[in-house]
Amino acid sequence: MCDLILPSQAATAKHDENKAFEALYKAEWTWRQHQFAADEDTPNATHTAHLPVVNEAAQQKRLAHWREVLNRLDKIDTAKLSAQRGVDFKVYRYQIETLISDQVYKTYQRPLSGDTSFWGDLASMARGSFRREEDYRNYISQLNDIPRYFQENIENMRAGLKRGFTLPQVTLEGRDATVQSVLNAPNVEENIYYTPFKTMLASLPAAKQEELRAAARKAISDSVIPAHQNLLKFLRDEYVPGAQKSLAAYDLPDGKNFYKAQIYEYTTMHDDPAHIHEVGLKEVASLCAEMAEVMKEVKFEGDLAAFLAFLRTDPQFYVKKPQDLLDRAAWISKKFDAVSGEYFGHLPRQRFAIKPVPDDIAPFYTGGRGGPGIYLVNTYNLPSRPLYSLPALTLHESAPGHAFQMPLASENKNLPPFRRDSFISAYGEGWALYSERLGVEMGIYETPYERFGMLSYQMWRAARLVVDTGIHSQGWTREQARQFLHDNTALADHEIATEVDRYIAWPGQALSYYLGEMAIWKARHKAEAALGEKFNIRAFHDTVLSLGSVPLPVLEARIDQFIAEGGKGPYPDEE
Repeated sequence: MCDLILPSQAATAKHDENKAFEALYKAEWTWRQHQFAADEDTPNATHTAHLPVVNEAAQQKRLAHWREVLNRLDKIDTAKLSAQRGVDFKVYRYQIETLISDQVYKTYQRPLSGDTSFWGDLASMARGSFRREEDYRNYISQLNDIPRYFQENIENMRAGLKRGFTLPQVTLEGRDATVQSVLNAPNVEENIYYTPFKTMLASLPAAKQEELRAAARKAISDSVIPAHQNLLKFLRDEYVPGAQKSLAAYDLPDGKNFYKAQIYEYTTMHDDPAHIHEVGLKEVASLCAEMAEVMKEVKFEGDLAAFLAFLRTDPQFYVKKPQDLLDRAAWISKKFDAVSGEYFGHLPRQRFAIKPVPDDIAPFYTGGRGGPGIYLVNTYNLPSRPLYSLPALTLHESAPGHAFQMPLASENKNLPPFRRDSFISAYGEGWALYSERLGVEMGIYETPYERFGMLSYQMWRAARLVVDTGIHSQGWTREQARQFLHDNTALADHEIATEVDRYIAWPGQALSYYLGEMAIWKARHKAEAALGEKFNIRAFHDTVLSLGSVPLPVLEARIDQFIAEGGKGPYPDEE
């Protein structure tokens, strides 16, 4: 007779705790998908029939819901979770904490930042994928929902105006252009929202296509255009004239605590602004020394200011046609393809397109932006788009940066959805900045000037530590911030102006890049020192990228595990 073998109490407890945690995050994540509209960085965005409800009552319900989720999280005994679920718990708790923080400080009353906005994000859905008839019908339903969605955002912004919680007025100059561009289309069929109907699924019968096109034209005429007219009037007559004059987050309601909360959200660390400022100054000095070495290499006679002036004005570093800039970016991205297998064992399946930044947002948009399936290159004002910086920009925004890391995360079925399809800035931007300097090893930079461009981009992000904290906690003026970037980086003055306004409008976000990169390099150097000849760069990169998007302490702990396991990567068959 066989003895009955029962599971141990410890194993049963672990199973029960895992199940409780899984049930909690699965339910909340499903609910969370309906709380936000898709934007340009949303992976695997689908077309739903309605836009989210964002009025004050809905915001308070969100806050109550996330507080209840956090309360239930705190009742889970993390010691009884499996190793995998223990890591998931740390990532998930950070997400819930920052979601609550945003609701407490009512960041929804400022639904726009340096170069993004709720209306601009919404326009990105016109560039989404349409795979079936239902996608078109849901999209049309969303178009008809725009007036309600816009009005709720306007009311939130009015509430922000009333309590002095707005974007600084100086950063709002020209922001109405993106609204006006929707109204400037000569006819409905040239409106950006009509884009999906210009080339429709061939599988749809002609009569069905025309039915959908007619419905789209009506939705744009009756809903989209009036909503944008109403928004434009609000921005010009109320919001911009009434916006705060101060630049500093410290001058917002409960500003000091708000800025600290933003620092935690974007850097995943509780750090003091004054300490971050000092770190930035130290890193700027270190990078200055590296830049001086390149100046010696090219035998430039003069100081850094003279060299930067030379870089900003010499015609050899600039193109005359937008297509030439796009072509060069494409060439650089293919140079990475040639060496990708030497540095990465696991590659994403999703490819990316290279496209110019849309004309309506290009004047105040950053130099480039990448994400799942796309690398946007800003071809506006070509004298401010130097070729010596393009390799670093391309590595950051395309591969192995954002258009590489984000698809790898979303394709990783070993992770729960809240880790696959979320973006934590310190990790994501830190990885992209690490990718820029990795380009030296990969042989992407062919000239000293391109290496200087990389160093200038490193300097740009280090200088952000100084500028962001200077503006928001130390009373820096807009001119001080611009001058600091002008004196220490090779950025064109136009780009300096748009970047500084972005930092003013988006407190704390600019800190995530360099602090995130520093954490990755620290982890790599630790692994190299501990593993010696056993260190495998492919295994290290695969390990970092297998995490999805995580707080920096989770990354550090994973590399400690990587070292303890002898440097084995997460995909042993590909080593």
